[in-house]
Amino acid sequence: MKLSEEKTELGKVQAGDERLWVPGLANAYWFATFNALSFQIVLGSPMVLYAKSLGASATVLGIIAGMMPLLVIFQIPAARHISRVGYKRFVFAGWGTRVVIIFLIAAVPLTYSFLEPQSQIALLLFLLFGFNLSRGISSAAWLPWITALVPAEVRGRYLARDSACVNGASALTLAFSGLVLGQQPSPWRFSAIFAFSALMGVVSLSFLKRIPDAAGPESPAASAVQVPWPAIARHTPFRKLLKFNIAWSIAYGGLAAFSVAYLKSASSMSEGTILLITAFSYAGGLGGLALFGTRLDKHGSKPVLIVCIVGWVLILLGWTALSGNAIRTTPGYVLGLELFMGLGYAVYSMANTRLAMAVIPPMGRDHFFALYSVVSSLTLGLAPILWGILIDAFGVKTVQISMFTLNRFSLFFLLATIAYAVTAWLCGKLEEPRAANVQALLRDLLSQSPIRSWMRFWPRG
Repeated sequence: MKLSEEKTELGKVQAGDERLWVPGLANAYWFATFNALSFQIVLGSPMVLYAKSLGASATVLGIIAGMMPLLVIFQIPAARHISRVGYKRFVFAGWGTRVVIIFLIAAVPLTYSFLEPQSQIALLLFLLFGFNLSRGISSAAWLPWITALVPAEVRGRYLARDSACVNGASALTLAFSGLVLGQQPSPWRFSAIFAFSALMGVVSLSFLKRIPDAAGPESPAASAVQVPWPAIARHTPFRKLLKFNIAWSIAYGGLAAFSVAYLKSASSMSEGTILLITAFSYAGGLGGLALFGTRLDKHGSKPVLIVCIVGWVLILLGWTALSGNAIRTTPGYVLGLELFMGLGYAVYSMANTRLAMAVIPPMGRDHFFALYSVVSSLTLGLAPILWGILIDAFGVKTVQISMFTLNRFSLFFLLATIAYAVTAWLCGKLEEPRAANVQALLRDLLSQSPIRSWMRFWPRG
């Protein structure tokens, strides 16, 4: 398609928003907002800090971080039941179960008077297993539901707005959690933020019920034409996307948990300070959406992903230098890393999901999405566990190399950097119909964004 035709088509989409937009879809944004206010506490930094306060090892932290993506494997058997139950009922049942379990998790910190820390960790792991199991089953219907509900022409715009809601709510949640926990958090403070998570989950369910349902495609199992798993895996654009996501999952798996663990172990920062700094990562996410959100439908996902992954290599080099004592740990430096991490994850998540929507065919969509989610999530679940074992195995040993100290955390960040370099190579092999090149995206960014104004102040010799 010629450039002039692309601009004409883009103008039609922008002019026809009212025709393309689905009535009632705004409820999906409210659901995303309150869902983020809930899950960021149970699955994010607050849970890592609570487990750390109980004396959890890096391997246990890896299990906590990896449990959610590991249990996505249950999307495979769940996919066959979606067409019978319906998208909305399927998701609502799983999310409702999650909320009940969060209320139980909120009671765990209050058992400190009669349970040893190791027993509390065991109880916590048991409840988190139930929480993530219900999520893993019910999430099989979410992406097919949204893909069927949102027209292809405005999916990038929908994903950008959805991600903005999640990032904004996540920043508020972590800031609130940081203020509640303070400098030396007592068990009841952890219990309070877990209870807040449960209440926000209840509110999110009220908006989930208002999202319009969508008719699912005919189930391949019930169709005259069978779509076996090997045939799905051999679909060339889809296979390349799977390889890319596996590499990403290895690189990213455990990064959020172990960066928090590093800050708690190697610096004098309190739980409250760490959460407040981590909250700024979602401000970075909002900045990434402002830069790339409206450009996804215009340039495509692939060039955005290439720029994003190169940025992740630079971010991990920054963490490697910090953990290797080549750079002094300061709140400002850590804040900058967190901002760019938030930007990088928001842009990756949005562009990667849109690319999956583009390359997955309508026939067998539920099963394609199930395999896509399971393969990448299994890797994302196993990676932090293996990283945690590596960190524990390296122990407290250090190797001095000039100004750089190789220790358990700098080794982790260094290997993650290499994994991101491999991810960047695989990103270049992705297939996407009508995607622009990276040069066009960079020209657009430099000519129509605040970057152009910032460049004016760059020193010129």
